Amino acid sequence: MLKMGLAKVDAMARRVRLAIIGAGTAGLTALKEAQRVTQDVVLINDGPYGTTCARVGCMPSKALLAPAHAFHHRAFLAEAGVRGTEALAVDLPAVLSRVRRLRDRFIAGPIQLAESLGERSLQGRPRFLDAHTLELGQERIEAEATIIATGSRPVLPEPWRALGNRVLTSDTLFEQHDLLPRVAVVGLGAVGAELGQALAQLGLQVIGFTRAETVAGLTDPKVSQALIRSLRADMQVFTGAEVQLEPVGDTAVRVVSGNRAVEVDWVLASLGRRPNLEGLGLENLDVEIDRQGIPVFDSATRRLGKHPIYIAGDVNGERPILHEAADDGRIAAYLALYPEAQCLTRRAALNIVFTEPSAARVGQSYAALETKDIVIGEADFSQQARALMAGRNAGYLRVYATPPDAHLLGAEMAVPEGEHLAHLLAWVIQQGLTVDEVLQLPFYHPVVEEGLRSALQSARRALGRHRRTPDLPLCEEPADWALGGN
Repeated sequence: MLKMGLAKVDAMARRVRLAIIGAGTAGLTALKEAQRVTQDVVLINDGPYGTTCARVGCMPSKALLAPAHAFHHRAFLAEAGVRGTEALAVDLPAVLSRVRRLRDRFIAGPIQLAESLGERSLQGRPRFLDAHTLELGQERIEAEATIIATGSRPVLPEPWRALGNRVLTSDTLFEQHDLLPRVAVVGLGAVGAELGQALAQLGLQVIGFTRAETVAGLTDPKVSQALIRSLRADMQVFTGAEVQLEPVGDTAVRVVSGNRAVEVDWVLASLGRRPNLEGLGLENLDVEIDRQGIPVFDSATRRLGKHPIYIAGDVNGERPILHEAADDGRIAAYLALYPEAQCLTRRAALNIVFTEPSAARVGQSYAALETKDIVIGEADFSQQARALMAGRNAGYLRVYATPPDAHLLGAEMAVPEGEHLAHLLAWVIQQGLTVDEVLQLPFYHPVVEEGLRSALQSARRALGRHRRTPDLPLCEEPADWALGGN
């Protein structure tokens, strides 16, 4: 029950078991999890409904990537003997219109879910008065527990705002009905790499800049370099680059990086995202705020200190990916209703970037492991048979395992069909399988997955393990196998 001594309770206050602030992926998943137990929940949202992913993120971006990648394959079709591909052309306004139509379809479900709550769906920006009390306009809400799931927004330096529509972000790109041909993409993380390559494949002149030395969220330099080579087939890429923007007349932008200056029609700023925490009254809570402005929370439970307040999804900055935000919402709702429950186990980490070739991180990253005692197996996909047949033979895969037991820890890749290989690896890593156990699983021929088998065999060789039996699950291993006998 509520601890009413924390604040004087307004007799007209609404009392609820759980208040959820934010109707994005984390908030809506928390709502569905909580409704398994109780209907005594309010959902409070400030701004548009529809989730970041469906409205401005992963869904409209993939709707743009699909025609871009398909149009890009016309060069392979011509090389493979298909005639007439030179007549293909991009109608960019039509492409963008289709993206918006699909976007509107994707956001319909989340909007309907929020609307289904009726009077339990509230609009506005609530403010904490104390750990149990929210103020929303003229109303007070007394909640036994609260989940903060207010999401994030693109980072946009203040001086760049003065350039108006000449600087777009992923929040505004898909609202454009046409795009001028010269664009600079500043920031080549997941968003910048995907959209930069898509725009280039659709025929725009794209120049990409990133302050980092790696791209697309990759941390393994060898894998990142393989992706950079593929990106450079479509666009210019400059790493380790600091950037300044200057207006050129009323319509163009000069991008200055070191001694390099280029003039473009517009800029796509993909500099990361900032949590939406302003105005929530966090100063009225006894919580520590970190340098990013995020309240310090327990990474296992998502709880803010001793308070019955949980922070879930993109707003906490920890795992800003849809399925992770959904899991955050599940964890937050479950523990908000059952605070004494044991902490819940997270799935194996899985990050995918839908460039060509696909980039992915699975399990523990190279950066997290590079100082530890690991072995690395690798495969070069430039000569991988199935990829070669499809004209997609580019990229690199590296898997990381522990000596001497050969348990798989993680992988990074930039390979064709990487989204599927990443899933396979995430599943076996979550199951705690070893290199040898995975190599006993079936691999068909000819398929791209044979490249994964090559990387696993490479890891086995790096471990100093030599096969004593066929890679078949029914064969018994010799007694000295564990010793790595030759």
